[in-house]
Amino acid sequence: MWEQIQANKRRSVFLVFCMAAILVALGYFIGEAFARGGGAFGTAVAVGIWAVMGLVSYYQGSAILLASSGARRVEKEDDPRLYNVVEEMSIAAGFKQVPDIYIIDTPALNAFATGRDPEHSAVAVTAGLLGRLNRDQLQGVIAHEMSHVANRDILFMTLVGVMLGAITIIAEVYLRGMFYSGGMRRSRSSSDSNGQAQALMMVIALVLAILAPIIGQLIYFAASRRREYLADASGAMLTRYPEGLASALEAISQDPSPQLQQANRATAPLYIENPLRRSAVGLFTTHPPIEERVRILRGMAGGEVSYKAYQQSLEQVSGDRAGRMPASALAAQAESARGAFRRRTGPRPRGRANRRHPPADCHGHAPQPDAPGLRHRPQSPWIPVHRV
Repeated sequence: MWEQIQANKRRSVFLVFCMAAILVALGYFIGEAFARGGGAFGTAVAVGIWAVMGLVSYYQGSAILLASSGARRVEKEDDPRLYNVVEEMSIAAGFKQVPDIYIIDTPALNAFATGRDPEHSAVAVTAGLLGRLNRDQLQGVIAHEMSHVANRDILFMTLVGVMLGAITIIAEVYLRGMFYSGGMRRSRSSSDSNGQAQALMMVIALVLAILAPIIGQLIYFAASRRREYLADASGAMLTRYPEGLASALEAISQDPSPQLQQANRATAPLYIENPLRRSAVGLFTTHPPIEERVRILRGMAGGEVSYKAYQQSLEQVSGDRAGRMPASALAAQAESARGAFRRRTGPRPRGRANRRHPPADCHGHAPQPDAPGLRHRPQSPWIPVHRV
């Protein structure tokens, strides 16, 4: 699990850098558009907005999300089955404590997890999901959501989502200001070089204000889709039963209930399946196709449950390597398997003589490759055969 977290962090740094570059560029050019030399001030304002929003989301984001979704907290005596499943998956994931458990009173089938780390995490499921899924399916859903917390997906999506929100707010304020103030007309009336330069900055700022939120959303959705693949694989690893999660996803996709009213575009990527039920396709989807996720999980049936098996099944189903498992996680799992094999079979012989020379025969003589009475057998080399 630690290897997955590290791989997520490395990829996340690049995506966060891209979002930060968009945010800084937008703030700089808007500042220059309002006043020559105001780029630094515009950048500082943009970063300040993001910092305030980030601090609020980091410390209060979970509480805000749970309150906006209408979730109510439950204890073990309220729903023993749900509590036992969450407790089992907490132990399997290595959490030090059981996450807080919430129920959303809606007939729709869905669930989400929140929290910056396992010690400050919570899991919320809908009443419809509790009523219609069996225990194996519920276990698969909970394992998927807790994998998001263990892989630090919630923390990353919160960080990127806050950046996207800051970009959207700054762009919206600038566009509305341009519309109501007629800034472009004033810049065109100026004939000196300073006015022309400022007009150019206004044009660049206008283009960025239009494109930055779109590009930011594409990055946000791409990050969300990739993390769904990894959470599916990690959830299957926790339960050791991929069919449980596969059948749960199938039931969720066939749910006739209306869309989840408490969800919105900002929170939709946090759910196990898009709660808005919109027909977005391609780059603007928050989740991979649910039919593809089910086929990938069922492609692991009958074999080993591992990240390597999930990756092989994914490549067979999708035909490409999008959403592949981190190479570090695969390498760590292979090393773990080799270690388990050594523990079962004992240590290998060490030393140059043991590796290159066969053991002595029954008379105490070490046979040589060209000695009479020896045959070389490819399947079992250096076996002495004595003449009778």
